[in-house]
Amino acid sequence: MDGRGLKRLARAAGVTALLVVPSVAQQPSPAPQVPQSPPPAASPAPAAPAPNANTPAAAPGAAGQTAPAAQAPTPAPAANQLPPVDIIQKKAEPAPKAAAKKQAPKKQAVSPPPVAPAAATPPPTSTATPTSAPMLDTPTTYQPGEGGIDSGTVMMSPVEGSAIPIGKFPGGVGRASDADIARTGYTYVPEVLQQTVPGVILEDAQGNVFQRNLQFRGYESSPVNGVPQGLAVYQNGVRINESFGDIVNYDFLPDNAISGMTIIGANPVFGLNALGGALTIMMRDGFNYQGAELNIMGGSFGRYQGGLAVGGNSGSWGGFMALEGIHDNGYRDFSASRIRRMYADIGAKGDGSEFHLNFTGAANYVGVTAAAPVQLLDLSWSNTFTSPQTTKNQVAMISANGQIEVSPTWSLQGVGYYRWFKQSHIDGNISEAEDCGGADAGLLCLEGEVAEGVGPGVNPDGTIPSDIADPLGSLDQTSQLTNSFGFAGQAVNKDYLFGYKNQFLIGASYDQGNVAYGATSTLGSFAPQFVVNSLGILLTEPDDVSPRDLSTTNNYVGLYFSDTVDLTSELALTVGGRYNFARVIIEDNSGNAPELNGNNSFQRFNPMVGGTYLLHPGLTLFASYAEANRAPTPAELACADPNFPCLLESFLTADPPLEQVVSHTWELGLRGNMQGHTNERFEWSAGLFRALNSNDIYTVAAPITGRGYFDNIGDTLRQGIEIGGRYTDPRWMIYANYALVHATFQSSFILPSPNNPVAFECGEDDGEELTCVQVNSGDRIPGIPLSRFKAGFDYLITPQWRFGADLVAASSQIFFGDEGNDTAPLGGYAKVDLHTYYDLTENVQLYGLVYNLFNSHYGLFGNYFNLEAANEASEANPATGDNFFTNPRTITPAPPLVAYGGVKFHY
Repeated sequence: MDGRGLKRLARAAGVTALLVVPSVAQQPSPAPQVPQSPPPAASPAPAAPAPNANTPAAAPGAAGQTAPAAQAPTPAPAANQLPPVDIIQKKAEPAPKAAAKKQAPKKQAVSPPPVAPAAATPPPTSTATPTSAPMLDTPTTYQPGEGGIDSGTVMMSPVEGSAIPIGKFPGGVGRASDADIARTGYTYVPEVLQQTVPGVILEDAQGNVFQRNLQFRGYESSPVNGVPQGLAVYQNGVRINESFGDIVNYDFLPDNAISGMTIIGANPVFGLNALGGALTIMMRDGFNYQGAELNIMGGSFGRYQGGLAVGGNSGSWGGFMALEGIHDNGYRDFSASRIRRMYADIGAKGDGSEFHLNFTGAANYVGVTAAAPVQLLDLSWSNTFTSPQTTKNQVAMISANGQIEVSPTWSLQGVGYYRWFKQSHIDGNISEAEDCGGADAGLLCLEGEVAEGVGPGVNPDGTIPSDIADPLGSLDQTSQLTNSFGFAGQAVNKDYLFGYKNQFLIGASYDQGNVAYGATSTLGSFAPQFVVNSLGILLTEPDDVSPRDLSTTNNYVGLYFSDTVDLTSELALTVGGRYNFARVIIEDNSGNAPELNGNNSFQRFNPMVGGTYLLHPGLTLFASYAEANRAPTPAELACADPNFPCLLESFLTADPPLEQVVSHTWELGLRGNMQGHTNERFEWSAGLFRALNSNDIYTVAAPITGRGYFDNIGDTLRQGIEIGGRYTDPRWMIYANYALVHATFQSSFILPSPNNPVAFECGEDDGEELTCVQVNSGDRIPGIPLSRFKAGFDYLITPQWRFGADLVAASSQIFFGDEGNDTAPLGGYAKVDLHTYYDLTENVQLYGLVYNLFNSHYGLFGNYFNLEAANEASEANPATGDNFFTNPRTITPAPPLVAYGGVKFHY
């Protein structure tokens, strides 16, 4: 099919055809295979030198593949051979100073190219005469963001230097480059992944755009303690799941410092938490970014922000620095955010070696206003319920990574880090305390016990008068200070194995986290707008709310390997595995709660196996099976007793041990591309996945509002499809992707659900009536939409003016607290975002962004609340008054229509 025919086909099918393709990375079209004879056993073929980014790419006959593998002396290399030894953080060689200065505005995105946030795009090809069916030269207009991860390869471990061609990776792959960040204007990196990866959707339990959960195939990666973390996340090879609850603070990452992101399904080599997959985030440095860019933006809800990125190199040395500051008043009351973050890197490279030292720092404040009753939101979309709810996050991390080629076929890579993390969280709530009645009438009781405290108005014996305030609230405060460090090292061999092309890696890692954790609860009174003001009374009794002062230590050890071998020129087999050991130590520093002391250990070996088969040039079949595990976190281990529920995000109590979670994941799929002579390209992929969790850990609600505990609930299943694709020509880029994620419980059990309106009575707990729901095998897991669809386009109106739009839509999801699927779900939604960029000069660009163009009102999270307690608090709110609430449903409202404008200065 010639280029004109391809254009007619793609545009006739249009978005309809694109509905079925995932934004997973795609298989480049290889050249016809040339049979190879293995070299003599005593004299294996040496690896070819690693190419750099300025080395001319392969001829169109090998378009879309990475550099050829190490070759035997006589035959031509087969397409998609295993690559030669890569240099860690492989970058383009610096251009001569004059040329670099002249070309810098083109290389750096003053007008970011409208790259597709769908399939991965191969590196540019040369215009040499093709040796196979005609293939498209990569368009000069639409291309991957320079400095992003090489979309032709996939890392087989968290540490660079382990990459294999994507054509040999036995699973689906999702990508987002620095160009994807630039074209959408998103400042929170999970939003970019939501647009580019079919299985990703965002959830928002906190009510702040900088604190959203990333959900991939039904597995969560969240900044919220207590959310089961099902993804392993790495920044430049450093695990950034925090020590205490495995949370991930994406708000620490400056968007102008990110080179690219890759997300894959379960792979045990990536260690703990890789139940659903692993996300690797690579940062810019002085070799993959040269120039300077100043970005100034402002708009709706008091948003103003500025960012600066500067990078360059001289000879073998390179440096990069990014600074970013954001102020936003928020679209809801009391939801202002202040974001200050930075990243810096200094690197050196020589023959066969490269080393980098980098720093990440941030000091952020976010108002997290959480879910609000739907009746309150009907009055105003900006209303909040029980505040303050604020979080302060600070981080300082220094890390180093490097690689040395010790022979033509052996290389060593390593990474080490030290991370300091501090968090403080304040959460205003409705208090469950009430008059004791009976012999203790006039005193305040909590959970059937007389409450005691210290502060103004407290009786000499520590008891608290019940008329201290009405209605009564509480301010629950938590803090954690973490010092963590770790290192990983690996060796990679790219030699022949019994005459077959092969890549073998073996490595080890160690991570340790030391956490000082504290929690207190203070009584308060309600003011208008459901604001809780402190009364200055610190609760000391009962035990469940007494102050906590704990130390926890995590020790994580991993030993891993992976091997990919070309059994034929079409068939590649990958095997691997990892042994994980985790020890979690909890110590009570106060001496008042020795029952909290504990020492828990977990260990497991997780295997993986997979293969790829080149059915036809441009069409590859892949399949794999993998296991992964997650050890319970200190937060979960210390809050697992139903008799002593915790104030979630706050208090820890004595517990029975939890079992570790183990996932069993199957994948099967196809990926391919179609190319022509006229700078057109259509890439697509389709896949199936099935992930079964054994001994899954779930948050169980307690009868008292805001309290709960963690428990193993048996098996859960997440399975579905991911399909999508992308079309590009010199002026258009069109993409679409769809994922179906069917997430269900696989065990039947009765689960407490105190505020569900259709729950049934199931007993008593300390005089409190228990209500429960029946969960049956096959019931859907809350918070996971069945379908999610994304689509968009970019169009070059003129060489200087570009316009584009992005759509994200999701189907309904089950409310948390309705695990039995007995009530109406939270409705689905669709939103449209627009962006446009205009180059005034080669160095100055104006742009505009519009998010939620049609001002759709929808929720990103839903649960239930206590009507009786809410109506008591409502007495202090003039806008609602007595007995206002009749509907127990609460949701986190999504942002309304917002618009921003900005200017970029680039050199």
